[in-house]
Amino acid sequence: MKIMVIGGGGREHAVIKKIAQNPDVEKIYALPGNGGIAADAECVAIGATDIEGIVAFAKENPVDYAIVTPDDPLALGCVDELEALGIPCFGPNKNAAIIEASKVFSKNLMKKYGIPTAKYEVFENMEEALSYLEDAPIPTVIKADGLALGKGVIIAETREDAKAAVKEMMEDKKFGESGSTIVIEEFLTGPEVSVLSFTDGKTVVPMVSSMDHKRALDNDKGLNTGGMGTIAPNPCYTDEVAERCMKEIFVPTIEAMNAEGRTFKGCLYFGLMITADGPKVIEYNCRFGDPETQVVLPLLESDLLTIMQAVTNQTLAETEVKFSNKHACCVVMASGGYPQSYEKGKLITMGNIDDYTEVFIAGAKLDEDGNLVTSGGRVLGVTSVGSTLKEAIETAYYNVEKISFEKAYFRCDIGKKAYREERRLKW
Repeated sequence: MKIMVIGGGGREHAVIKKIAQNPDVEKIYALPGNGGIAADAECVAIGATDIEGIVAFAKENPVDYAIVTPDDPLALGCVDELEALGIPCFGPNKNAAIIEASKVFSKNLMKKYGIPTAKYEVFENMEEALSYLEDAPIPTVIKADGLALGKGVIIAETREDAKAAVKEMMEDKKFGESGSTIVIEEFLTGPEVSVLSFTDGKTVVPMVSSMDHKRALDNDKGLNTGGMGTIAPNPCYTDEVAERCMKEIFVPTIEAMNAEGRTFKGCLYFGLMITADGPKVIEYNCRFGDPETQVVLPLLESDLLTIMQAVTNQTLAETEVKFSNKHACCVVMASGGYPQSYEKGKLITMGNIDDYTEVFIAGAKLDEDGNLVTSGGRVLGVTSVGSTLKEAIETAYYNVEKISFEKAYFRCDIGKKAYREERRLKW
């Protein structure tokens, strides 16, 4: 089989490494891929949002299956266009991808179908939003309606910060047209859990849970990022919580999308918070999370491509989806200065990485001499698997020390909070 994977980050590298394990896969194209992915697939210099270019390539280079992973091409209808060519795809079509592409849509969907989430208000007028904030509970959460590279959510600790966030989105257009409409919602407290799930629109199969670390600095300080590391499984996601999520959130969401004529087929990501009132949805994503994918897929024992094809064919109920009972930890190595300004082109050197660890390349390219150099903020994710969470964490950091590039930065406490919670629950 010839497979086409749309995207070029660490998430796509993790997907490509996993599907390459299927013996029927003879070739993988990555559009656009990156310098690290080039070791596992043929990279094609066509951007993930260049739908016209992707379609043209597919016409000239017949493929048997396509996997569309980033949010932007999904929201732009990449799956629709490829399916029109007769190419089966993994990923939701445009009218289902709206569950992530519009915060207003997803919040209204949850309200309409009684899916637990934070209280909220929607604003299209900046003055009305600022007036609302005069008496709104603080802290509060400000969200741009549209896609914003995972950065369109601001947790405002003060009223002044909240107003500044509104002005940045609606007046300064920090996130372009994505911030023309905003959601101001209740600030929830409790442990956060990420649950990716396979769904074919009829059946929903949750993957192993995970915990992301969004803040740039240790102890959850600093600016929000796309994610500085993850662990799986998340100890806060107990069997009792999982049962409630399936009954109150997962199945109702799939049924709600069907009722709206927006059947979702692909990977549906549930960003959850375990509040005192039970689990609530913070956000939906219409695709694999990044870097959650880098800890979830290494624990998958079943064949990923087979599962994806079952999602496409709506035969997920008859397909095995099995995860190991081990633990995984991913530490993201970033360019110094990320998520703000940072330098590129720094030479990456790697020592002997052990057999329990994989390095997923996110922001790197090959220079003229074939050397791997940095080209993005999040450069790579070092993921280790262990029999215990402690072992996975220690192994990941042991291997991080074998990798270097100028001004490399990483958090030193990935998994620390989860390990502390795991021990508390055991006691």
